[in-house]
Amino acid sequence: MRLDKYLKVSRLIKRRTLANEVADAGRVLVNDKPAKASYAVKVGDVIEITFGNRPVKVRVLAVEEPKGKDVARELFEVIEQPSQS
Repeated sequence: MRLDKYLKVSRLIKRRTLANEVADAGRVLVNDKPAKASYAVKVGDVIEITFGNRPVKVRVLAVEEPKGKDVARELFEVIEQPSQS
């Protein structure tokens, strides 16, 4: 699955066009390397997304498209997230 589509179906980013723009702007790292929107996501990849100055790091657990909204959170696990202060 493409990176931009994965970010959308996992609900890390709400719209695929926005996911595409964020990836192509260099604000998404996969395994500590900048990744384009067309990158093929694999199970075990570590994705780091920078929202403003707050990076969020997740590990990919599955890449198949979820059947409903409630299972989107099962596609990844959060590794690092900055504290809300």
